[in-house]
Amino acid sequence: MTAPAGPRRPAVLLVTDLAYEARGRRYCDEDIFLASRLREECDVALCHPRDAAALLDRFDLALVRNSGPVLHYQEAYDAFRVRALELGVPVCNPLDGRGDMAGKGYLVELSRAGYPVIPTVDRAADLGLLPEAVAYAVKPKLGADSVGLRFVGGAEVAGELEREGEGVLLAQPRIDFRYEVSFYFVDHDFQYALYAPDPERRWVLEPYAADAADLAFARRFIGWNALGHGIQRVDACRTAEGELLLVELEDLNPYLSLDRVDEDVREAFVARLKASIAALIG
Repeated sequence: MTAPAGPRRPAVLLVTDLAYEARGRRYCDEDIFLASRLREECDVALCHPRDAAALLDRFDLALVRNSGPVLHYQEAYDAFRVRALELGVPVCNPLDGRGDMAGKGYLVELSRAGYPVIPTVDRAADLGLLPEAVAYAVKPKLGADSVGLRFVGGAEVAGELEREGEGVLLAQPRIDFRYEVSFYFVDHDFQYALYAPDPERRWVLEPYAADAADLAFARRFIGWNALGHGIQRVDACRTAEGELLLVELEDLNPYLSLDRVDEDVREAFVARLKASIAALIG
């Protein structure tokens, strides 16, 4: 006699680009590890973001991980979003993020609203709102992973913004900071923090002991984003004066640097992610 089949395991589509090359990081290793751990409870398949829309109807949930900058496959990403909404398949992270998922225009919005962010404008006419600086960072609103980032002098920044057309680029003063620090969350629950003691080596990270003020800072942006679930990374810099300023709110496919945390922290993160996925699938 054939043994009766057990309950069907949830099927998760992990969207990733295993061939994507990032400076100082091996994205593929992280996603191979996460897939191996999620497979303990779920059936997991990995696919490139260009294939996600066509495969989505076979899965209970899509988990977008290290899929690289969307600008490299914008049409395919748009098709994936449309298909996910049509099918009602849960996506982790959900598709209504207000941070990097929607472009970096939120930095302008938060700056105007008085949040502790690096001062940011997207129009030459607003450059007077920025503090004077020796140099300014100019980058695309729809950029990622430092694509298109450049530094220019004060005499050049207005021309840079106007050349691309209003609202296409962002301008920020180049900040003198002590270090960068990242705070990692799952479903609004803080998991761990990492920082780069050497500003010239952004991805040489070490564990960071976040205090209550640090967590209040990070949670302010998590609360502003109001995502119902998912993984978020709050990137900040510590200025020479000791203030934390937001650099980026990564809510699409944040790299997690799981190889930089202790085993117990990594295991706790995996357990929390599994619980989040289980709750979404029901």
